[in-house]
Amino acid sequence: MKICLVGEGAQGLTHIKALRALGGIEIVSLAGGLKDDTEAFAKEWEIPKWTLDYEEAISQTGVEAVVLTSPNHVHAEQTITALESGKHVLLELPMGLNLVDSQRVVAAEKASGKVAMVCHTQRFNPPFRKIKALIEAGELDLHHIVQQTYFFRRINENRFGRPRTWVDDLLWHQACHMVDMIYWLLEDPKMDAWGRMGPLHPTLNIPMDIAISLQSAKGTLVTAAQSFNNHGPIYGHYRFVGEQETYVSDKRGLTDHEGNAVAVDEGPSGVDLQDAEFIAAIRENRLALTSCSACLPVMETIDRIQRAMNGADGAPSMPR
Repeated sequence: MKICLVGEGAQGLTHIKALRALGGIEIVSLAGGLKDDTEAFAKEWEIPKWTLDYEEAISQTGVEAVVLTSPNHVHAEQTITALESGKHVLLELPMGLNLVDSQRVVAAEKASGKVAMVCHTQRFNPPFRKIKALIEAGELDLHHIVQQTYFFRRINENRFGRPRTWVDDLLWHQACHMVDMIYWLLEDPKMDAWGRMGPLHPTLNIPMDIAISLQSAKGTLVTAAQSFNNHGPIYGHYRFVGEQETYVSDKRGLTDHEGNAVAVDEGPSGVDLQDAEFIAAIRENRLALTSCSACLPVMETIDRIQRAMNGADGAPSMPR
């Protein structure tokens, strides 16, 4: 299968490693944003064609699928263009920076008949799969999920310390991972949603701190904090407070309330399983496990959070 990779940055590197580990995959073209970086990436990974022209890259002979790791604000348009060109698409979060764009992506997916899969990578991580299995087996009844994600992004740089040409979004991108996880675990597309934002950054013009609260119809509470102001490396964790046990998922893996390791599936995980699912869905002519259409309720929930943040008048609800 011939693939066009879009994006020469950190996530492009992550995906090309995962794709190269799969059999029968050939990366034949690369669409980038910065000339020198794109050329260097293509040379290092021996990609025969590189260009800064997206449509030229996806139109290379034989390209069947596109893997999008481009800036957030172009995901929706690039996905729609690829689908309308008859290509399958795997796209990094988010599928859109608003609900309308997300709905347009889903409409294009349905009209094309192609696989359109969004990278909700956490669903493919063994600790979360273990929690999901416990819930489905009736062995974990959740009272409260507490989640935190911390970055230091007062300076607009990527994870390699290089300047970014675009600005990240704390709600529609970073918190999207959390909202999807909650939706997947609780299976409630209409859960109550509330949000509050801190002050906007003076130059990036985005909120650097947000607080989110969700509640399912069954009463499970969710409390989440996201920050781009945090000093230190990227860090995130979940605490699953259940009737039978409390579990914590963080960089150590999955532990119980006493800090004992909980056994989870071994072997490939995360991006490796995710990208393998994308290829399998194409070959088997079926919906991917995290198809854009299946994940639209996630974006609807984020839209409700955004509207709560904006307040009744639609303007950002800022601290007093």
